[in-house]
Amino acid sequence: MTKTEESSAKEKKNVSFVEQIVQGELAKGKNGGRLQTRFPPEPNGYLHIGHAKAICMDFGVAERNGGICNLRFDDTNPSKENDEYVNSILYDIKWLGFHWNNIYYASDYFQKLWDFAIWMIKEGKAYVDEQTSEQIAAQKGTPTEPGTESPFRNRPIEENLRLFNHMNTADAIEGSMVLRAKLDMANPNMHFRDPVIYRIIQTPHHRTGTKWHAYPMYDFAHGQSDYFEGVTHSICTLEFVPHRPLYDHFVDEVKRMEGCEVLDDNRPRQIEFNRLNLTNTVMSKRKLHSLVDEHLVSGWDDPRMPTLCGMRRRGYSPESIRNFIDSIGYTKFNALNDMALLEASVRDDLNAKAIRVSAVVDPVRLTITNYPDDMVEEMTAINNPENENDGTHTIKFSKHLWMEREDFMEDAPKKFFRMTPGNEVRLKNAYIVKCTGCRKDENGNIVEIFAEYDPESKTGMPGANRRVKGTLHWVSADHCVKAEVREYDRLFTVEDPSADERDFRELLNPESLKVRNECYVEEYAATKQPGEYLQFQRIGYFMADKDGSAEHPVFNKTVGLRDNWKKN
Repeated sequence: MTKTEESSAKEKKNVSFVEQIVQGELAKGKNGGRLQTRFPPEPNGYLHIGHAKAICMDFGVAERNGGICNLRFDDTNPSKENDEYVNSILYDIKWLGFHWNNIYYASDYFQKLWDFAIWMIKEGKAYVDEQTSEQIAAQKGTPTEPGTESPFRNRPIEENLRLFNHMNTADAIEGSMVLRAKLDMANPNMHFRDPVIYRIIQTPHHRTGTKWHAYPMYDFAHGQSDYFEGVTHSICTLEFVPHRPLYDHFVDEVKRMEGCEVLDDNRPRQIEFNRLNLTNTVMSKRKLHSLVDEHLVSGWDDPRMPTLCGMRRRGYSPESIRNFIDSIGYTKFNALNDMALLEASVRDDLNAKAIRVSAVVDPVRLTITNYPDDMVEEMTAINNPENENDGTHTIKFSKHLWMEREDFMEDAPKKFFRMTPGNEVRLKNAYIVKCTGCRKDENGNIVEIFAEYDPESKTGMPGANRRVKGTLHWVSADHCVKAEVREYDRLFTVEDPSADERDFRELLNPESLKVRNECYVEEYAATKQPGEYLQFQRIGYFMADKDGSAEHPVFNKTVGLRDNWKKN
């Protein structure tokens, strides 16, 4: 097999079952050979990584198969939606690297949906129900027992029309009545038992203001919106499997209203795949809202959150998220994905693009006793060994340095190859030094380490070829900037908080954020801005935070150089 054939076979193997269905229908010329998908978020919160999986599917399938993908905001509940969420969704999709062909809103079709509801009432297929939501729920029955018909199910068409028009007035009281489709109260699919299709909401809409007071439910608006737009494939997650017959039913009813022949060929096809779930976090918008509203996190973009804006702030790259989603794939079975898999994808991507800088997060002073007091040298540091085009920068070296406290042991075991009295180590990009001792305070804490340098061992000099087993990073104490470093752990203490019967707030990890205020970074690192990927050498990947400044930089730890997270 040639390399081209191997590559082609690999690509075919990696094609998801969803894309295989789409490609099969395109090959048969279904829908006139058209492919049109859509991503339909509700603007009631910020997108999280679960949405990213849907975005990669909706946009990716269209992109790879010559189709188009539109963005449609499912804005049918004004009490929870606003333009802040709309704008954040637009930004996140672009950040992930996708582009929509058109932007639509469910509110674009409010008049069409209203007219459709009127038609259903006139056809005897919908009625106004004045029961409470609790009464309606109680009458739904169970999956094994039929429901009970509403006492309002057979009220006259004229009365239904009058009440439905009243629902769309400023005088209508929320919860006093709803419009229900008249279907089958004995249907084994609970969604077919006279579903609510309109309810009263007196909150002004972010686009239509106070024009409407009655709004369609998701199941009534979604399929018809797909149909109005010419969507060929409605790709969604597995929880919508039982909704699919209702989706098809309402689309067929719209076609009947329009006098069209009811054929599968030009009905949008709903295909479902598994959701993305991650260990030690939650994806429920309700719970994420609670975390934000109750100030249990600093906001939607808290770096511990699974939101795309939180991951972006923490330092995750869009490529790493897309690569992770590609690696876990799409199936018909829900699974819990280990956060470590996502972090591994982040490491792989950042290794190729992060600029290497020197930073000390737990400092102890290192004094080179035989180095001239007033001498300062500029050492050359490679920005990224993975990409020589990233160039170099200089870092200053002097008599007084900061080094990591954990890199020194006064009484070290045999295989400790860092700094210890009598042993030599190399200071990265600088000299080989030999530790001569340390100084302690009155409590026995080490406050200063002493070493002597070999003037002939500077990196790049002939004497630098002498091999030592340890290389340590450092910053010059007189040429560095004090910084704040924020280190993150899992947001929840249990692997699957959604499956735990306890209140999710009780499961929050009190150690999920550790702030270090006594850190030092080289001057070059202090100039970096949010959005620039950094590697603190020998520590991990970091990104400057929006809370910082040139005088007081703040850095978020994205992920360590290796997976050191241990389960309790």
